[in-house]
Amino acid sequence: MQISPSVMSSGLSSLQSGQRRVEQAATEIAGAALPPAQRAPGMAPPQSAPTAPDERSASTDLASSLVELNVGKVQAQAGAKLIETADDVLGTLIDTRA
Repeated sequence: MQISPSVMSSGLSSLQSGQRRVEQAATEIAGAALPPAQRAPGMAPPQSAPTAPDERSASTDLASSLVELNVGKVQAQAGAKLIETADDVLGTLIDTRA
């Protein structure tokens, strides 16, 4: 039995994708809390500037960013679990052959 390199690649890809999603969501959340003058040059502006009439839209954008943060976290955890499982199976196969 052979462990396909694509299993490890899939796990790593999922882990990296989740990490990127978490970083993007965290940047959006941090940017939504700061006024435009205080944002760092590389920080993305929030999708909607929080003004009095747009408070509901701003809270929706913040909620969307929080959801994306959790999705990224779960995606990264799933990728890590896939890598861990593939590693365990490979270790078992090596022990069996030895």
